Parts: sequence; structure tokens; C-alpha cells
Amino acid sequence: MLTQTGTTAPGADIAQLADNDPLAAFADRTLLIVDDDKPFSTRLARAMEMRGYEVQVAESVADGVSMVDARPPAFAVIDMRLGDGNGLDVIARLKERRPEARGVILTGYGNIATAVTAVKLGAFDYLAKPADADEIHGTLMAQPGERADPPENPMSADRVRWEHIQRVYELCGRNVSETARRLNMHRRTLQRILAKRAPR
Repeated sequence: MLTQTGTTAPGADIAQLADNDPLAAFADRTLLIVDDDKPFSTRLARAMEMRGYEVQVAESVADGVSMVDARPPAFAVIDMRLGDGNGLDVIARLKERRPEARGVILTGYGNIATAVTAVKLGAFDYLAKPADADEIHGTLMAQPGERADPPENPMSADRVRWEHIQRVYELCGRNVSETARRLNMHRRTLQRILAKRAPR
């Protein structure tokens, strides 16, 4: 129940508020995003801020570890593969500094062995990129041992493919020939895909 000024009235049901917004149950909403894909991390940071998180972004293992040492966050979203090492190192340091922190590992190189390692180090889940903000938020809010609810509107297979192609294209410095070679795709086919708008 809210007062006329919009503040929570004495005796308001905190559990009910938490049901509507699970993040409301957390006094500390600090979130560290560690990802060297700047367009992705910028979009994700904006989306998570809109959901109520206090976001910091690092682009390397070194910066991520440094931020954890300076102020261990309550939540973390960490890319597995970074230019200077492995995102698991950041999760390991976070668990040393703040054992109750909740972490999610993101990767485009999913495999069972790494997923098991991530969970053992304290990551609650392991999501394949490109994961969207709703999916990440749901995973961070899930209780240990339970799976997050599947997203209401997951990306289509065509959109996942398009996002992957765009990511490789950016990593190749927007060089069409090099991107086509790495994707084992004909150059003209790639050019047609790049010329189209993103599928829904």
C-alpha cells in the first residue's frame, strides 16, 4: 500500500512488493557487468539500470577483479571469454570477497565442463550469448538450485543467428571478406544478410 506521497505506508506487505519486483527485496542492488563487447555491455547496462540495478561496467578480467576488490557487488554478469583471460577468474574473486553474491556467466562458447566449473565457483547459471536483459534478470533473481522462468518473448532462431553474425562482423573490424571467411559463408550471402534489418 502506498501513501499519497508515493512512499510505502507503515506495515506494507514487503513480501507482496518482492513478488511484484524481486529486486525490491535486496537492499544492495549493485551489479557488475564484465564484457569486452562494448555495444552489448552498453545496451545491457542501460536495460539493467531500468530494472533498478546500480551498474558498473568493466571490459577486462583485470578491471573486473579491480572493481570487485574496490567494492564487491551483490550481482555480476560476466562474459566467459575476455581479451586478457577467463571470466571465471572474476567470479572466483567475487566469491572470495562476497560469498553471497549472485553471478551469471555469459558465453558464446558453451560446453558442459565449463558450465559445471562456473556453477562450482558460485555462478547461479550459465547463459549462451546473446542473452537478453529479461533472461539475465530472471536468472539473477532465481533462488540457488532453481531454474529461472523461460523468457516470455525469447529471440527467434533467426535473430540469434543475426546477432551472432553481427558480433563476428564487429570483431573483424567490419571487414566483410574476413567475416565471411570466419563464418564459412559466401561473401555475397553475408552482404545480403548485413543489408537487411534485424529479424524479430
